[in-house]
Amino acid sequence: MATPSILLYAASSHNADQLYFGQVSVPDAFIAFTSGRKKCAVVNGLEFGRVKRDSAFDQVFPLEDLLQEAKKRYQDRKITAAEVIATLARQHDIKQFVVPEDFPAGLATRLTRLGVEIEVADGPIFPQREIKSEAEAAAIREGNRCSAAGIGAAEKVLRASTIKAGKLYHDGAVLTSERLKMAIEIACIEAGAVSIDTIAAGGDQACDPHHRGTGPLRANELIIVDVFPRVTATGFYGDMTRTFLKGQASDAQRALVATVRQGQLAALKTIKAGINGKKVHEEVMTIFTRAGYETKRTDQGSVGFFHGTGHGLGLEIHEPPRINSTDYRLKRGSVVTVEPGLYYPGLGGCRIEDVVQVTDTKPKLLSKFHYEWELK
Repeated sequence: MATPSILLYAASSHNADQLYFGQVSVPDAFIAFTSGRKKCAVVNGLEFGRVKRDSAFDQVFPLEDLLQEAKKRYQDRKITAAEVIATLARQHDIKQFVVPEDFPAGLATRLTRLGVEIEVADGPIFPQREIKSEAEAAAIREGNRCSAAGIGAAEKVLRASTIKAGKLYHDGAVLTSERLKMAIEIACIEAGAVSIDTIAAGGDQACDPHHRGTGPLRANELIIVDVFPRVTATGFYGDMTRTFLKGQASDAQRALVATVRQGQLAALKTIKAGINGKKVHEEVMTIFTRAGYETKRTDQGSVGFFHGTGHGLGLEIHEPPRINSTDYRLKRGSVVTVEPGLYYPGLGGCRIEDVVQVTDTKPKLLSKFHYEWELK
């Protein structure tokens, strides 16, 4: 059976599959496909030389030439990417393309009307992305170095801050989530990555795991700092979380943080190739429940541990596999976050996150930052 021809149409600067396929960042959507065993791309004159020189494509075709061919073939139509792809299909004797699930619906419809058969992939179009090579693992480790730079910047600001009337002050002004995120993001840029949607949330805001944080930060409250920058040079992500408190923690807060760390250590001890991710997640849930931390839904939202233990990390911030209540056996070479958390409004939220690569024995740590959290 012939190998199916893959078709992509996306900007590789924003689409992980396109970046994985061609290994070159292009800011505008372009055509990429397979013809037999060859990886091919179609780009305009602006990108042609760079893509031909720097990419992993075996063949690069100039868009301008194909536009002329498409105009000759479809004289009564407006020429779009669909007509160019149909022309390519005819030139390469391709009867059918397999496309990813996020392929543009309008383009797929237009191709079908032109007689090009389109099949949507059942699952990831590049399932091999889940298994990271040594170079890819190193790129993720670099992403986490940048994450650590951001978290370190947050810690430095918090340590240097003072407490007045329950609020934190830094450089003579109230320390807000926005100011703390700015310090984090500047540090990431200086380290070689861009951090977008950085989380620096304190108090009850931290009990909503994806709340970015806003307004003044307060003394004696848990502050979750979650930094997931994209490395500019490679497109790979880092993803780390630490929880801090400036001032004096209560016994209840110390118990909460200690239990989250206990859950994370248990997950790290359990993770290995072949283990069911559901079992890892259930191990964490059991530890939390036995410690008296109930998970439940309320009219105001959920409390306790109500997200997964981890997710895949690579050219996307969230990618396969997942470590949650779903049955899925972890594969050797995959890279996952390990990030249990507990969240109770009035007490606060805590999440601790590291990144590991799955091996046949204990996982290989790809992130590094200390776990000291109570800052005087």
